[in-house]
Amino acid sequence: MRGIDDPQADMFSYLSQEQRVGKDHPLRTVRSMTDEIQGSMSPLFDAMQAACRRPSIPSEKLLRAQLL
Repeated sequence: MRGIDDPQADMFSYLSQEQRVGKDHPLRTVRSMTDEIQGSMSPLFDAMQAACRRPSIPSEKLLRAQLL
C-alpha cells in the first residue's frame, strides 16, 4: 500500500517553498514536468506496492527528491 504524499510545509519554517523559489526559476518548470510524468506513472506505482503491508513513502516522492 502506497503512503500519502503529505507535505509538512508549516512544520519548521515561516516561509513556504513557493515564497522561497522565484517565479521564473527553472526548478518550477522541471517540477511541473516531473509531476505530469509521475501522474501518468501512478498505475505502475500502484502495481509495485503490496496491499497488505504498512504504508510506505510514496514512490513518486522518492523519485522527485532524487531529481530535484
